[in-house]
Amino acid sequence: MSKKEVTSKRAASKAAKTLSSSSASKAAKSAAGSALSQHKAPGKETSKSAASAASKTLNSPTASKAAKSAAGSALTQRSRVASRGPGTNSGGPRGGKK
Repeated sequence: MSKKEVTSKRAASKAAKTLSSSSASKAAKSAAGSALSQHKAPGKETSKSAASAASKTLNSPTASKAAKSAAGSALTQRSRVASRGPGTNSGGPRGGKK
């Protein structure tokens, strides 16, 4: 299931800046590349590995504002998959007899 979002012109510019930066981390460049590849491409979706890189970039205290902007754009274009953890009718301890 693809999403309709595309990377904005502003976010694409920040992604390009991140890609050309010598100080940007590998994770930041991965997220920026994903965001840039989705500029004007509504059918494309961020991969699991690029989403993970984007998450690392957003949580990094040393990442630039441009890198974080590109990472945020990449994450916006990732479909969410419902987890099957505790409390999701997985037969766990919740919902037992009283």
